[in-house]
Amino acid sequence: MYRIVKNGDVKALNLLKSRPIFLFTVGNTLTASIPGITVAGANSDLIKFTPPADVELLHYGKCEIIPFPPATPDGKPTPALITYTSLRLTNIPFFVVDAGLIVKPYTPVLNVRAPVGENIAERDAMNVGDVDRCFKLAKLIGSKISELADVIVVGESIPAGTTTAGAVLKALGVDCKVSSSMPENPVELKRKVIEKATSRLNGDETPLEIIAKVGDPVILVASGIACGSKKPVIFAGGTQMAAVAHIALRLGFSGNGIIVTTKYVAEDGTADIASISPIPVVAADPMLDRSSKSGLRAYSEGFVKEGVGAGAATLIAYMRGIKPEDFLNEVEEDYEKIVECV
Repeated sequence: MYRIVKNGDVKALNLLKSRPIFLFTVGNTLTASIPGITVAGANSDLIKFTPPADVELLHYGKCEIIPFPPATPDGKPTPALITYTSLRLTNIPFFVVDAGLIVKPYTPVLNVRAPVGENIAERDAMNVGDVDRCFKLAKLIGSKISELADVIVVGESIPAGTTTAGAVLKALGVDCKVSSSMPENPVELKRKVIEKATSRLNGDETPLEIIAKVGDPVILVASGIACGSKKPVIFAGGTQMAAVAHIALRLGFSGNGIIVTTKYVAEDGTADIASISPIPVVAADPMLDRSSKSGLRAYSEGFVKEGVGAGAATLIAYMRGIKPEDFLNEVEEDYEKIVECV
């Protein structure tokens, strides 16, 4: 079902059985325009549609903004499919936060007026004034939504987010290796982008100034939500959520949080989520290696791995009594309806 990857207080996981609320922070960084940096879209022109299409799938079981679900160039489906199955089975309430989208989804969203992130290899990600304003609004969202729940689960969708997260971690002094949506992690390309971005830093920046210079709007908004929450926080993701946790801890977060990811991130040999996370890490196993669907088995072969809160969504299903083999069957049925029937 799941295993503890980095030890610590994980009692908050039990709250997933009671009143969790999912918040999906979705946005864009133009860092994704760098050739080879991400496969979060069937081609480079579609990358900007991936986050809004992800949240449309969560709401409707289909996409409105594009006529097919987000996928890698060779057809591996978005991890939003796994999260959709969990939300469908458990009826967990969720909200979407527009954290700098280029294209807006046909869904309700909470809006902090976040800018789209710039290409950090070429210029600062955001204006520091915008960053400060958005952080305050995100804190307010975290505060208000947490009044409705026992635990907040914060997920994300942002193509090239592992690269901007790597730059933030490096700027914070964290020696990091970051995961990738590809089996052949473009480590050298990411390293060059991160080095180029962080070379603009003076070394005395505040956490928000670091985000403004080398981060992205999803890290910004997710950090604000965590800092505003009056309840424990489940950081649903991999490298990006490690960066969010580091930033949040420096900006007033209580520390009562856990990163929950998939086993595919935890076992990524080119990354090390346990070493870069400042808080406990738990990995859930969606058991996709046992799937009859090649597109789903690809996750266990190194493709995609995580996103849109898939690891935490899987764990929520398990914590609420759904057997792993039954969950896999439900994911496969949704795969047939959403992916194969397009």
